[in-house]
Amino acid sequence: MCWQVDGNKSHKNNKTLTKKQKQFMKKTLFSAKPLALDLALLLVRVGFGAAMITHGLQKLNGYSGMVNKFPSLFGIGSQTSLILAIFAELFCAALLILGLASRFALVFLIVTMGIAFFYIHGNDPFGDKEMAFLYLVAFIGLFFTGPGKYSVDSNMK
Repeated sequence: MCWQVDGNKSHKNNKTLTKKQKQFMKKTLFSAKPLALDLALLLVRVGFGAAMITHGLQKLNGYSGMVNKFPSLFGIGSQTSLILAIFAELFCAALLILGLASRFALVFLIVTMGIAFFYIHGNDPFGDKEMAFLYLVAFIGLFFTGPGKYSVDSNMK
């Protein structure tokens, strides 16, 4: 049995979709439902935020060994660069997970991942800087969409 959307029958075993079926298919297949979108934003926020926290904890726990080896960015010194990276990767990632001051936190995360991708790993092959790129793209996307309904920001309005 063959389904035809346009309603033209080429042989007698064909059935056509009714107007209701067409509307259902359009509504189901070609729309972004708010619930699904908000759940997806929650998943991306929590997933990328939690993964970023692991990097911040690693830097915090290894602070004494990293402080003199960490790259000095833009002449601000190794210690300040490391503190800013920990701030973004730990504190701002936690804010992102909660959806609290999300766009503020995302600015720091985007800058940190931008520096990691373009400056720290700028000359590395893509495979070595792919992780920074994925974080960067996710954080930029979240910056444009906002944190979604399931966030502290959304409940403060």
